[in-house]
Amino acid sequence: MREVLPVLARWHAAGVPFGLATVVAVSRSAPRGPGAAMAVGPDDEVVGSVSGGCVEGAVFELAQEVVASGEARLETFGYSDADAFAVGLTCGGEITLLVRPVTAASDPAFGAVAASVAAGEPVTVATVVDGPAPRGATLAVWPDRARGTLGAPGLDVAVTADARGELALGASVMRHYGPHGERREDDVTVFLQSFAPPPRMLVFGAIDYAAAVARVGDFLGYRVTVCDARPVFATPKRFPAAVEVVVDWPHRYLAGTRTDDRTVICVLTHDPKFDIPLLEEALRRPAAYVGAMGSRRTHDERRARLAEAGLREAELSRLRSPLGLDLGARTPEEVAVSVAAEIVALRWGGSGAPLTTTAGAIHPPAA
Repeated sequence: MREVLPVLARWHAAGVPFGLATVVAVSRSAPRGPGAAMAVGPDDEVVGSVSGGCVEGAVFELAQEVVASGEARLETFGYSDADAFAVGLTCGGEITLLVRPVTAASDPAFGAVAASVAAGEPVTVATVVDGPAPRGATLAVWPDRARGTLGAPGLDVAVTADARGELALGASVMRHYGPHGERREDDVTVFLQSFAPPPRMLVFGAIDYAAAVARVGDFLGYRVTVCDARPVFATPKRFPAAVEVVVDWPHRYLAGTRTDDRTVICVLTHDPKFDIPLLEEALRRPAAYVGAMGSRRTHDERRARLAEAGLREAELSRLRSPLGLDLGARTPEEVAVSVAAEIVALRWGGSGAPLTTTAGAIHPPAA
């Protein structure tokens, strides 16, 4: 959804109705997760994807139908053993889509939501999926305000509270309520889609490897910052346009920077006078990943110095060093792929082993 919002915002601002299909539930080996979106707009222009190509043709027709009728629809697509050529998922999974018309009258907050996402302001959109409430009705919830309605004041109050909780986690989930927001009932199904600011990737050491890691971090959707104390190396010209470049002592910059459980920290400085104070700070604060480049000998020496500095075993065990998966990488670009692969595997609980040597679901539920 984040990728297609600029186009959708343009259609909405122009007063052009469009059909929006959103993945609200998946099971087994579904190709895309909840929140994936596809829209059909003026002149049959299509943006986004909900399945990587399996059911997009059928969704195109559904989107046209809901715009014509003005009524939202809930559709499930799965694999059919009886007819392998029927519209469905070849991967064997199942996805449930909410397909709804979007107009200035039916969703007046859509433009404000798109503007908030573009500005990095957190917002959650709650949409009625099923039950005795207007299907497709939306409620946009920010940390300090809300706009729209799901059809009943009590339902709006309950959903607003839950939406703010999910927004703090950056999560998109399905919730169930009674018609007036009752917590112990499940008549009304609501999809809460959170647009938290992108997670941060902090890269320390403005070397060739940092440029490659910054590129892949930007590609993965991180807000990337490269920091180095040496102004001759930390120049914007050496890094992609989307990457922020900071000249400062790494540990001092990190000490003044907010991190959270989604933050990735890559230490590529190769110099103890930078590494040790920086890793002391990094391993004592929230982060999803703290990795450091260097040989195994460098790692052993670095770990000993960190222990001497007072870090506990629980803190030292968070350090991924040498960073990256064993891909046999040589060039900066190959090393960046190795680092990205380790970050993705750690995020989703992957083993890093070739899929040909594993069994079971390819996309297990996230931890």
